Parts: sequence; C-alpha cells; structure tokens
Amino acid sequence: MPSRRSFRLEQLGPEWARPALVAGVDEAGRGPLAGPVVAAAVILDELRPIKGLADSKALSPRRRERLCHEIRAHALCCAVAEASVEEIDRLNILQATLLAMQRAVAALRLAPQRVVVDGNRRPELPMPCAAVVRADARVAAVAAASILAKVHRDGLCVALHARWPQYGFDAHKGYPTPAHLEALRTHGPCVQHRRSFAPVRAARAAGPGASEAAGAAEAAEAAEAADTTAKSDAADASAAR
Repeated sequence: MPSRRSFRLEQLGPEWARPALVAGVDEAGRGPLAGPVVAAAVILDELRPIKGLADSKALSPRRRERLCHEIRAHALCCAVAEASVEEIDRLNILQATLLAMQRAVAALRLAPQRVVVDGNRRPELPMPCAAVVRADARVAAVAAASILAKVHRDGLCVALHARWPQYGFDAHKGYPTPAHLEALRTHGPCVQHRRSFAPVRAARAAGPGASEAAGAAEAAEAAEAADTTAKSDAADASAAR
C-alpha cells in the first residue's frame, strides 16, 4: 500500500467519506520529447487488496511489470488511454494529458462515482473529481494507475525503438537525456517527436546532421589554427637562420 503518509479520502470533504466506487487516475509521459502521453484509471477491489502499490517511479521495471499483472487481475476494472503526438502539439501537453485522463475514465467498465487524480490539475468529468498532490504515493488506486500508465508507455517506447533505433527510445523513453538530444541533432526529429517542444523545434531548425556539421566546422577551425601555427613556426625558424 502507499506510504505512511497515505491520504484519507474523507479529507476532501464529508461527501467523500460515504462508500462509493472511487477511481484513481494518473499519467505517464508529460516530460518526454516524443511519443503519446498516457493516462490510466483504476477502481480497486477492497476485498482483493494488492500489496506493494507505490508511485511507479519508485519501483523497478521488473516490480512494475509484476504489479501491473496483479492490478489487471484483481482490480474491479481498469483502463489505459492516450493522447497522440498530434494532439499534444495542437492542444499543448497539459490539455492533452487531461484529455487522456478523460478517455481513461470513460473507458472504465464500471462508472466511478468519485475520481482522484494525481497532481494539481483535474480533467472535466461528469462525476466529482479531486486533484491530490503526490496522490501516486498516497492513494492506492492512483498508485495502481501510475503503474499501468508507466508500463504501457514504456512498452510503446520499445516499439518506437524498433521503428527508429537511432534515437534509443528503449533506453531513455523519450526523455531529453544527453544521448537523445545528440541523436536529435544528428538525425533530426522523427514523426513521433513533439514539434511543440523546444529541443525538437531547435533540431528541426538546425536540420539533420547539425551535429556532424558542427563537428566538421570545429575540425576545420582546429586544422586552420594548426596550419597557422606551423607557418608561424616556420617563419620564426627562417628568421633565426
């Protein structure tokens, strides 16, 4: 279960203290430069508790995979949804994330009576919805949603790597690591890169091969400097004779 700082839903108000189907919602993939943003929604079964639920970022990939299988097997219902790269670029990443959350809740087999979302922004939903900061570490259903969303998106990144191996999506999952930024400079963006994100815009403006061009320019400058130094040394030697 989430940590010692677990959040009690009745803290949100008296109506949250009444028994109800409560869905936890979380996202994965707001920060990466490529790929869709993913959201998951989970309604847990109180009669079938799942041990070890925690914020997905605090879990190893192997443990996330194991818990993902348990969540799908023991939750009352769960759903995963996406907002595409095109939607991210058209709407902005925040609005695309909220859209993915709406889709995840709408895809649940059972309609929740309450929804708890991780963070400080909540999607427009037809039922009461509360945003709770760090809910992925404090509310069991949200922790479960964070795990489903993370595992799903990691799988998408493995598929992206199979299509575009030059970017290393399987390793960095689309985040702006030095290796990813270098690949962007070298190859330019692919169709799964988010054009609205600054590093991708910069790579598009520079064009593919910008890294090699910069390296070639630095090498030419170094060669020119070496040639100048050699000529200067030769002139000094001639003058000395």
